[in-house]
Amino acid sequence: MYSLSKSARVSRSRLRIAVPVVLLFTAACASTPPIPSASLQAAQQSIANAERVEAGTHAPAQLGEARNKLSAAQRAVDEEKMIVAGWLADEARADAELAVATTSAAKANAVNADMKRSTATLVEEMQRKTGDSR
Repeated sequence: MYSLSKSARVSRSRLRIAVPVVLLFTAACASTPPIPSASLQAAQQSIANAERVEAGTHAPAQLGEARNKLSAAQRAVDEEKMIVAGWLADEARADAELAVATTSAAKANAVNADMKRSTATLVEEMQRKTGDSR
């Protein structure tokens, strides 16, 4: 009969334990998602763009939310919570883009109001010169 020596049985026993441990460790390392650097960079650029168009004046709440979420995303990266970091970075980008859109709308409304005032002034001037009162 085929019989293994005691050292061969011990080696085989260790191998049976070591292989699953190595596989588990390898799977754990492979399952950690990478840092969402593209999302973080996009959020930073969107916030910088919002600051450039003066969103702090016209949409301070949205810009503040974007900054807070970007900070939270960076903390999540430090804590190795990459999926959460990606979500927060995407939300920060969306909030910054909302701040830009809100700022653009506020500026457009201001221009529109100014044009209405100018038009009203021109109409008054024309009526005064022609003596026409409507």
